[in-house]
Amino acid sequence: MATFRDLGLNEQLLTSIEEMGFTQPTNIQEKAIPVLLSGTKDLVGLAQTGTGKTAAFGLPLLQLVDPAKKFPQALVICPTRELCMQIVNEIENFNKHSKGIHLVAVYGGTSISAQIRDIRRGVQIVVATPGRLIDLIERKAINLEEISYVVLDEADEMLNMGFQDDIETILKNTPKRESTWLFSATMPPEIRSVSKRYMKDPFEITVGKKNTASKSVDHQYVVTQAQHRYEVLKRLIDFNPGMYGIIFTRTKADAQEITEKLTREGYDIEALHGDLSQQQRNKVMDEFREKTLQLLIATDVAARGIDVQGITHVINFELPDDIEVYTHRSGRTGRAGKTGVCISIVHSRETRRIRDIERITQVPFHKLEVPSGKDVCRKQFFYFMDKLLSADISHGDYETYLPMLSEKFAEVSKEEVLKRVAALEFDRFLKYYENAEDLNMREREQRFERRDDRSGGDRRRDTRGREFSGGGNMTRLFVNIGTKDGFYKASFLQFILDMSDLPKDVLGRIDMKEMNSWIEVDKDAARKMTQAIDGKKYKGRRIRMNEADSVRR
Repeated sequence: MATFRDLGLNEQLLTSIEEMGFTQPTNIQEKAIPVLLSGTKDLVGLAQTGTGKTAAFGLPLLQLVDPAKKFPQALVICPTRELCMQIVNEIENFNKHSKGIHLVAVYGGTSISAQIRDIRRGVQIVVATPGRLIDLIERKAINLEEISYVVLDEADEMLNMGFQDDIETILKNTPKRESTWLFSATMPPEIRSVSKRYMKDPFEITVGKKNTASKSVDHQYVVTQAQHRYEVLKRLIDFNPGMYGIIFTRTKADAQEITEKLTREGYDIEALHGDLSQQQRNKVMDEFREKTLQLLIATDVAARGIDVQGITHVINFELPDDIEVYTHRSGRTGRAGKTGVCISIVHSRETRRIRDIERITQVPFHKLEVPSGKDVCRKQFFYFMDKLLSADISHGDYETYLPMLSEKFAEVSKEEVLKRVAALEFDRFLKYYENAEDLNMREREQRFERRDDRSGGDRRRDTRGREFSGGGNMTRLFVNIGTKDGFYKASFLQFILDMSDLPKDVLGRIDMKEMNSWIEVDKDAARKMTQAIDGKKYKGRRIRMNEADSVRR
């Protein structure tokens, strides 16, 4: 297998790579770096998150830019501020021994004046989110005319988020670029269209199969009733002491609600969603990286670009609609040669989707029983014993206290001391789980639910377990947003749910056209959705939402 020394990198970069402990390039690095070092070849790289794409384009950029020229020569465009900062941090590590090369991260949610000052000081590489870069272009605060290299990282995510027009505007403002490098997990028609218009005979690299989930992750699921999702989540956390994980929810409302509940019950957890300021987001991510927080709960949009090492578990509070989103979620664990676990909480109607994900991602799923209360207590007890036996007692002056301890416990047996220690540690668990109910959905209940589905039963439950009317109690809403606005069905669904703070269960069929869409929604939720969305603005255009009956289709 090739080493980094076989790829044509200079000694400064090789020294940084060796100091970081890397010896062999990943597949995408081995295939891309020699091509990109030519500086004149367009490239399309298809690879999942976590395959080493940043080094694949970052190392060639550091070698190609001229440190003597104090203006932007390379531009990296990515979908989120988190990914923007992550890319800059990683390239800075490789830049340690390269003299005179400067980078700047340009993203929204923080002072644009400071970013303008950094650019004016003289930078060779700019890493930017599309919106903030467009803002800088319009202010004439950045000149892209001398850009030689443009990188589009996670291009499919940028299109999903509605950035296609922004990307095309940016590419039109880089007339002297020598090469364009596009990295994406998938190749939808829109990406292919961009590559045809703005790239010349690109060299294509594919690493792994499309939608293939990581084999280093154990994919698991539990089946329960919808109203038990939160209790199942709590039980899974308690059954895995020492878990360092991310919990994914569909909406920011769910993320916030679950965070507040778990925080009240003593868990170290914070939510990551679109309502956080950049300062709040940075604080949460710093605490999570430092493991001050045991758990992070996030929506898919907010979690884009997160790359944290050592995550042991990913929990899907609900399955996502898109299989691509599932592979992105599960790929947050099982990285850098380590193994991980991805657990999905599903109800019986979703088991067919588990089979679909199995078939498309080509990985097996293992069905688990929701742990019983006794199982949780037993697991916590053994974890505590192991922690007790492995406690480091070498740094304290414990010998000083031994005579006092011996005197204090002279009349207490060893067994009683152990019982009292256990009582102090486990009193809360034992009381909570003393009469814990069975949260598994048994075969009889699943058969009843399937029969209810076939008979057109009109009672369903939303994600919080509340019943609402289904079947004939649905109405259809019209909204003047469609595929031309940059939405796919999944991103449109997320947009609607985030705007209205409603659970997905209230929605029925979604029919998207180029200019407009029609949404089936439970009548009880339709008014709240309309009030939340009608009259708001998207990309400067007023959103119109009303009952479809009042609109000619």
